[in-house]
Amino acid sequence: MTVLPPGSPRPRRLRATPALRRLTAEHRLDARDLVLPLFLREGASEAVPIASMPGVVQHSRDSLRAEVVRAAEAGIGGVMLFGVPTTRDAEGSGADDPDGVLNTGIRDAIAEVGDAVVVMADLCLDEFTDHGHCGVLDGAGRVDNDATLERYAAMALAQADGGAHVLGLSGMMDGQVGHVRAALDDAGRADTALLAYSAKYASAFYGPFRDAVESRLVGDRRAYQLDPANRREGLRETLLDLAEGADAVMVKPALAYLDVLADVASASDVPVWAYQVSGEYAMVEAAAANGWIDRERAVRETLLSIVRAGADAVLTYWALDVAGWLRADGGAGGAR
Repeated sequence: MTVLPPGSPRPRRLRATPALRRLTAEHRLDARDLVLPLFLREGASEAVPIASMPGVVQHSRDSLRAEVVRAAEAGIGGVMLFGVPTTRDAEGSGADDPDGVLNTGIRDAIAEVGDAVVVMADLCLDEFTDHGHCGVLDGAGRVDNDATLERYAAMALAQADGGAHVLGLSGMMDGQVGHVRAALDDAGRADTALLAYSAKYASAFYGPFRDAVESRLVGDRRAYQLDPANRREGLRETLLDLAEGADAVMVKPALAYLDVLADVASASDVPVWAYQVSGEYAMVEAAAANGWIDRERAVRETLLSIVRAGADAVLTYWALDVAGWLRADGGAGGAR
């Protein structure tokens, strides 16, 4: 029985078979657009599991080397390195120590993969300070923006000397992109690219990450990270970073800020990336472990939502998993 009049639109025609759905998909996943975050634990003799992030580990130097080789072989776009030092102080002095954990990890990664994978490094002090904040503190216990910029410049030079291709400015200090860019250029490091975490929100979804880096945070970061209530502020921060010379910009977290991501993507003339953060990862893994959702379908769907909102690349702890799935299904990259 035909109910619709002749000539009526029937969008379902293009959904009828897997081949049609693949051909008409508006967005696809590509391993080359994924970045794998990696944690290097100082002094570790083997990989150490992170309880709140099933499947993710704090790496030893040997396991980090092996993982960046896996990333290159899987065809993913890059790795983002974070350090977990054994000692910390108020100034985060380990951050610019050439022999510190993060700078050692950069050199190890470059030695293994060279330019086959983009090697990025987190440029922030929170992993290296004994108070857990992203900058140095003043006498009143507040983060001193301008004093922190000097520490960021020193950290940037150490990471560039280690060979990092991209530095991820994640501290949300005012003027950080311009100050670090000037320091790098003055030191003859004009080729080192800067990824600005431009719209980084004070989010509840960072909890497992703080386990991963063994954060010693006292208080919170609401005085410098963005208020989750503010959409326009995310775009304003991005425009400031673009004016200071950012080579790429970031929205973090991803899933709870797809509106901000879409705003940034519509305004930016440089690549726009998004970070699918630890809490987003942990929620899906926990639900999947309980049999409440289909893990692979949920991972693909969340990533497609981020790409659909405008991300050119995504930092995700599932990068290697997704690369394997894409190989298995011939690189179609859809939601299935």
